[in-house]
Amino acid sequence: MANLLDYLFWRGDLPLAAVPYNEIDGAILARLSYFPFDVIGLTEDRVLPIQEAVQAFLAVPDMEERVLLREDFDLIRALAESPRFRSLPLSRYRNIFDAENETQFCAVTVRLADELTYVSYRGTDNTLVGWKENFNMGFASPVPAQRLAVAYFQELAEKTPGSFLLGGHSKGGNLAVYAAAFCGDAAQARVRAVYNFDGPGFDAKLMNAPGYDRICSRTHTLIPQSSVVGMLLEHEEEYTVVHSSQTGLMQHDIYSWDVDRERFLYLESVTGGSRFLDTTLKDWLAGLDYDQREAFVDALYSVLRDTNVRSLREMNKNRAASAQAMIKSLAGMDESTRKMLLRTLRSLMRCAGEELTVWAREGIESL
Repeated sequence: MANLLDYLFWRGDLPLAAVPYNEIDGAILARLSYFPFDVIGLTEDRVLPIQEAVQAFLAVPDMEERVLLREDFDLIRALAESPRFRSLPLSRYRNIFDAENETQFCAVTVRLADELTYVSYRGTDNTLVGWKENFNMGFASPVPAQRLAVAYFQELAEKTPGSFLLGGHSKGGNLAVYAAAFCGDAAQARVRAVYNFDGPGFDAKLMNAPGYDRICSRTHTLIPQSSVVGMLLEHEEEYTVVHSSQTGLMQHDIYSWDVDRERFLYLESVTGGSRFLDTTLKDWLAGLDYDQREAFVDALYSVLRDTNVRSLREMNKNRAASAQAMIKSLAGMDESTRKMLLRTLRSLMRCAGEELTVWAREGIESL
């Protein structure tokens, strides 16, 4: 099936002035924030057309090692050659990584037309800090990246005329929705649409905020048929299911989403497995108070941190050493922390078992 790269081959020669912006463009622009443009000196005060930024990026030695996914390399080269994208100016690139405060945030602005600007928020990268902040959303809100997302958009809205599109993939989708919901009335009124590509939702108490309620009708949430990440926490807005050529967790990879010309290939609903996981995780979280969630996440993170790697990529390259380090870390924990960690994991397994029993019973009754 076709994907984002095929779309660029089909439609990349058509400027936005000829064929208006669509959701596939939004997904491509959401991916732009994943590129580490700081290696070419793209700062908040510098503006570069996409083509010029890409050419500088391609000249960096070992740039293949600097991108998150192999397909990113193909995408960025295609963008530099595409009349639809190559002249669009990139600006306000902001990248913040703070291990001590468990913060991973990145955003970049793309000017689509004189009166239309796209804000692209980066999702979770492969760093352990990035994933820790993602897990923190289960017991704390706002997390630092959410506060930074609001501040970034508010500053942009004060200096930039016209309307805005906000978008992101994974955690970036959550940041886009959060920024649009909590940016204040004046900025929010200028948000034309928000695009959340398989990003997690929010804690239930945040969904009662007036700003969140007002932005729901302008939020477009897209998730693959076996979504895990996009079904986490709560969603008030409706979501659209798209077909992915991958299986399981790999469907989170936006390059696996099938494209039908100028839109994704839609399905009627998520799979039973996705609903099963969604219910299991929600039941598990409902059984934990915020202090218990925080203690579990902190304990799990400490085990991963003791591997002395900074990213999941490093951990994958050194599986045996990482596994040994995790076992040693567990053994070195004080007894109460180790018991809490194992007890919480057992409760997750119990929720899964109970949900599986319900599914089996309903399946038998339907025969």
